[in-house]
Amino acid sequence: MKNQLLDFIQFMIVEKGLSVNTVQSYERDLKAYISYIDKVEQVSSVCDVKRVHIIQFFAHLKTQGKSAKTIARHTSSIRSFHHFLMRERRCDQDPTEHLETPKSEKTLPKVLNIEEVEQLLQAADLSKASGYRDRAMIEVLYATGMRVSELIGLNTDDVNLEMGFIRCIGKGNKERIIPIGKVASQILETYIRQSRNQLKSAATNALFLNQQGKRLTRQGFWKILKALAVKAKIEKELTPHTLRHSFATHLIENGADLRAVQEMLGHADISTTQIYTHVSTKRIREVYSQFHPRA
Repeated sequence: MKNQLLDFIQFMIVEKGLSVNTVQSYERDLKAYISYIDKVEQVSSVCDVKRVHIIQFFAHLKTQGKSAKTIARHTSSIRSFHHFLMRERRCDQDPTEHLETPKSEKTLPKVLNIEEVEQLLQAADLSKASGYRDRAMIEVLYATGMRVSELIGLNTDDVNLEMGFIRCIGKGNKERIIPIGKVASQILETYIRQSRNQLKSAATNALFLNQQGKRLTRQGFWKILKALAVKAKIEKELTPHTLRHSFATHLIENGADLRAVQEMLGHADISTTQIYTHVSTKRIREVYSQFHPRA
């Protein structure tokens, strides 16, 4: 089964063009699945797997305390794997046929309010080149709603400050053009023209650089964000995705069109974007309860 998995991973990288993070997620899920299936007595190869074995695997995940959302993700990975085996004619049956995907609980994303975003931005030390970089990264994330992987993947030629937009490559190598506001443009321009050259130590077109002059990593950004949150005295749980959630929520709260927000976020399905309307509705209820005399 492990050889089949290696072939599947190669297929996802080469033919599907999926991102490293997505491929790693598939690989983790399927390694857990194969490890479980290997211990099933009636199964000597992946083609012997029946629907009941997959259901038993899901039950096993539940006993480990896995959430419905995690199990739903495993379902998607397993289904893709068996579809690949059928497509390649390595098996003559698909055990995932008629397999129901567990319904995941919808949890509202955590967001910062506008004041907290401002506190986070002000926490960057603009007396240092790295501080301008930090401020520019937070400004760009909040201005565009892009993912952190997209942010650190930016190159200098992806930014057009004169036209006011940034080009980024999202999931599945899909390109999108996102507008960027005046404030973020000004900070970004200062960073590019002054601070970036102080960080740069070798020929590179990466936009955001670490102290060694190389492209900043996800882990590097995560450390920077945590340090800024502490300095800004933000007590909420804060992740790199929080700024993406805040971007979308603040746009919708101020009347932005859902389709436009979907385009900017790079969501393939508008149902994914609709979660932010629930956040907005929740906020409206809170305001009503707090201020209406008969609430």
